[in-house]
Amino acid sequence: MSCYELEALRLGLMNVLGTEDPAAREHAEQELEGELAGPIEALAEAESLAAIERHLDAALVDLEEEVAETPSDDPEYDYLRGRLVAVRDAERAVHRITAQGNSVLAGLGEAHDVLHETFPIED
Repeated sequence: MSCYELEALRLGLMNVLGTEDPAAREHAEQELEGELAGPIEALAEAESLAAIERHLDAALVDLEEEVAETPSDDPEYDYLRGRLVAVRDAERAVHRITAQGNSVLAGLGEAHDVLHETFPIED
């Protein structure tokens, strides 16, 4: 069993962050072998935080459906529920990264405005 959503998220974040870690990339790609389709593939190939959030949400919907369709006495049921908790936690982490990035962006805009207020440019 594998956590396809988490491995795809790792690949997407490596893309967005520009992380050069061939071993981590190779490991994630091996975990996803044969599973790259739909939201998992899109998540692994994401190149922006907005794309990651969108594709992770779609992957989460698919996982929720899989959990709902699995009988509670199935040997995989508990693992699937644990995977669901882990992916929801990852989703919250991605939302925090996006919010922090937007906060930094807003702060840079404010710093720029303050700089121009303090040192006006005369034409």
